[in-house]
Parts: sequence; C-alpha cells; structure tokens
Amino acid sequence: MHEHDHGHARTQPHITFPDGVGRDRDLTLTRTRTHESHDEGRPDISFPFGTTDTNRGGFTNEYRAVSHTGFLPADLALRPVPSHVYRLPQALADPEKARELKQMKLVTWKEGDPEDPRNWSALYRWYITAVCAIAVVQVAFASAVITGDFRDIEAEFGVGEVVTALSVSLMVVGFGIGPLAWSPLSELYGRRPVWIIPSVIYVIFNIPCAVAKNIQTLLICRFFCGIFASAPLTLAGGTISDVWDNNERGLAIAIFAAAPYGGPVLGPIVGGFIGENIGWRWIIWVNMIFAGVVTLFTMTIPETYAPTLLRKRAQRLRKETGDETITTEQELFKASLGQILAETLLRPFQMIITEPILLLMSLYIALIYGLLYAFFFSFPVVFGEYYRWNDGMVGLTFCSVLIGVAIALFVTPRIERDYLVRAANKGGRADPEDRLPGMMIGAVFVPISLFIFGWTSPPTVMPGGGNWVGPVSSGIPFGFGMVIIYFSANAYLIDAFPGYVASALAAKTVIRSGSGAAMPLFITAMYHNLGNAWAASTWAFISLAMVPIPFLFYRYGRSIRARSKRAVV
Repeated sequence: MHEHDHGHARTQPHITFPDGVGRDRDLTLTRTRTHESHDEGRPDISFPFGTTDTNRGGFTNEYRAVSHTGFLPADLALRPVPSHVYRLPQALADPEKARELKQMKLVTWKEGDPEDPRNWSALYRWYITAVCAIAVVQVAFASAVITGDFRDIEAEFGVGEVVTALSVSLMVVGFGIGPLAWSPLSELYGRRPVWIIPSVIYVIFNIPCAVAKNIQTLLICRFFCGIFASAPLTLAGGTISDVWDNNERGLAIAIFAAAPYGGPVLGPIVGGFIGENIGWRWIIWVNMIFAGVVTLFTMTIPETYAPTLLRKRAQRLRKETGDETITTEQELFKASLGQILAETLLRPFQMIITEPILLLMSLYIALIYGLLYAFFFSFPVVFGEYYRWNDGMVGLTFCSVLIGVAIALFVTPRIERDYLVRAANKGGRADPEDRLPGMMIGAVFVPISLFIFGWTSPPTVMPGGGNWVGPVSSGIPFGFGMVIIYFSANAYLIDAFPGYVASALAAKTVIRSGSGAAMPLFITAMYHNLGNAWAASTWAFISLAMVPIPFLFYRYGRSIRARSKRAVV
C-alpha cells in the first residue's frame, strides 16, 4: 500500500528482529492508512496508554491503520515506544515470543469501514464534537456559577468568605482527582459508559447541594460533584480525536481548548442574576437542570474509542470463526492492576520531578488556570465593593473574557495551519517545538491584561462615567492569551511525550486543578491587603516572569528532550 501525507509519499519504517526471527518475511512495518488527513508521525491519542503493557508489546498503529483484510500480523505491527531511548519490546526481543507473535493477527479497520468513527458523516461528527464541548462547558460552568451569590451563603450559614470559597475550591480539587480514575476506566470499558454513569451521579449530587442545611453538606457534596463531573474533562479531547483524523481536527480541538476556560466565565454571569433575584439555592437547581439536559445529550454519543470497538470486533470474530489468533494489542498485552495503578498514580508525579518540560509547562498552564479563578474573586472586589454594582452586573463584566475567548477561537485554527505548513516543509515531521509559536504570541497578553486591570481600577481610577471600561476590558486580552497558551502548551506536551501522553496530561491536570483550587482561598484577602493595583501587578509580574518559557523551549527544547528518558527526539 502507499501512504500519503499532504500528497507526499513517506518512507516505511523498519524493525530489526533478533537473529533467526522473521528472516523469511518482509519486515517492513505495514502502514495502510491512505487518508490524506492522517499523519502517522503524530501521536495517537486514542492509544490505550494506561492499560497496555508497552514494555512487553510496545506500540502499534493497529487502532489507526486501515487494511484490505482487516488484520495486521502482530509481529510486524509492533514497534518501540517513541522516545530517544530505543528499546525493542520484550515480545520482539525474545525469539520464542516473537515466533508466537508471528501467528497472531491484530484486528484493524477495513477500507471504508462503516464502524470506523472517522468514516461517519461530517455533520454527525460535528454533532459529537458539539456535545463534547458543551459537556465541558457545563462542568466548568458549575465550578464558578456558585460565586454569583456568596453573600447569601455566608449570611445563611454564618461563615466567612474563605469557607464559602471552598465551595469552588473543593469542586476544582475533584476535577484533579476524578480523571485519575476515569481515564483508565475509559480504556478498559470504553468511553460511552464513562460518559454516562459519572454524569448521572454528578447530576444527583446537585440535590444535596441545593437542599443543604449546613455548610459541611454543601462543601462535601460539591467535592463529589467535582469528582463525577470531571468525566467530560477526561473524555472530550479523546472523543474528538476518535472521530477526527489528526490533521483535520484543528477547529474541533480549538473549541475543546476554549471550553474549560470559557465555561467558568459563564458561571458568574448566570449565577449573579439568579442569586440576585431568587437566591443561591436556585443557582444549584439551575445548574442541575443544565447538567441533566447535557447528560441526556451525552447519552446519544455512541462508542467512539477504537481500541474498544476493535476489541469487540475481535471477540465477535473469535466466536464466529473459532480462530483464537484474532486479537488486539490491548488484549495481547493487557496491563496488570499494579501496572495500571503505577501508570495512573505514580508515573505522572515521577515525570513532574524528572521532566523539566512537563514541570514548567504544567506550572504555566496552572498559573493561567489559577488566574482565571482569581478573576472570579477580584472582579467582585472592584465592581461590587467600589462600583457598588449588584451581583448580576458584576457577572456581566465577565463577558469581556468571553470576547477574548471568541477571538482566540478564530486564531487557533490559523496557528494549527501554520504548524501543518511547518511540518510539510520538514518532510512531514515537525518538531514538538513547532507547537510553541502560538504560546509565544499568547504569553504577552496575560501580564498586559493584569496590568490594565490593576491600574485602571479604584483607587487609581475612581468610579464615574465610563471609567468601568478600563478594568472590564482587561478580560479581553486575558481570555485571548489564556486559550492560545493552553492550546499550544497542551499540543506541545502531547508531541514531546508521545509514548507517555496519558501520564503527561494527568500530571498537567493535577497541577492545574491544584492552582485553580488554591486561588479562591486567598485572592480576596490579597486584593484587600495589597490594594487592587499591586495585587493585580503581583500576578502580572509573575506571569511576566513566565513569558520566556516558550521562547526558551523553542530554542533549547530539542537539547532538553535529548537528555530525557521519556521525551521523543
């Protein structure tokens, strides 16, 4: 078969086997995908990283390949985990195991396969993308919507602002913990059950939040809401990657990148007016209704996860034909429970310590995410305390952040197209650092936004006339920079650690959620004690100090990756 990448033929890779193994066979690793939008050189996000023993089996293109027969020879389909440290999979390094693999057939998609999600109609795939995006928006919305009426919660339960802020923080903590379970479960049982079951439980946990008789009930149930609501945060990106080939998903991934940052901004807008008119408990009820409607839509999403679909096909074919050599790599090299726990709970934190790229990129993403939640508490200080606006009006100020997010949605597909041009100019294989120009652009907008917010707010510029335009407009550059930074940094981590994508993204999620959870606990006191100008400027200077990170990685990233055990070169 011939393979094309933007119209250019690419050289088939070879695997070297131990002496005496496979010498009678063509050892060219079969690549049969002919779709022009598919780039074999980019990481397969759909690979079951956490539940496959890659030490024994390595990687395979089984889940993305297309063949005439619907099968690939197992010994020819396996390849080393991508990193600059070349390690032949144990199953190939052992001559006896390699001979056994020679008889095994890995199930693949066939030409024009109707069960392959990438062959579904564009309209249907956009519907799935829209449901994924709105599910992420709803979850992010839920984390911040309760900020619309903190004053009534404080008055009813007799607690201070820090305790009330825990209703946001604990839900965001749940966002960091939940994916550690949902990610491996989705690999074992497919995406569809994990879309539905946790979402239903999340909807139910809104009820005790809404009828809580004390602050403890509210806080504990918000924490569990966060754990179960985090399932869409775990699944949405993977589901979008399931239905769109990697060179055609630019706009879809841009929408996904904006959703977790645009969602929280909608929360105070809606929550402010609800709390102002009918009370904080109705904020929770409205959120539950929103979550319930979105959950009904997620129930319409079919199974899209290629390893699950092909595993079911392999099981069906084994039953129909009696041929036990028909299998998938995930079945052939299934990870043990200990390996799954190590992959999920240990490796992400090991990588944070040992991989400077992952550490600094995660800290940068965490800073941006934390600053977003900081705005939910600094805007009420400026516009509620100084301008004397009600909660509904304060919520409307967040529309500026939405404007910035919308602008970013138009820019991110252009950044993706620029990346594809760079890849084509390099023979189809771009460097991970080619992902960073977008981040280099977005980085400067965050400190600019914070300086604008701090030095156009009272008491530097007192309320009156149109003076509100200054601090409100600061949300536009922040929303733009926030989405662009996240889009580029996330793609950089995936491309830099293609063999350890699950662990890298898990580490990023935990650090990001920790930052988002911490900010609400002290940001109000910070603005009260330092004043609006210097509180905002403190974060502006911190974000300014982070600006060189993408520029330095763009220049020195290759040499840093060359010294890593897990990064690809």
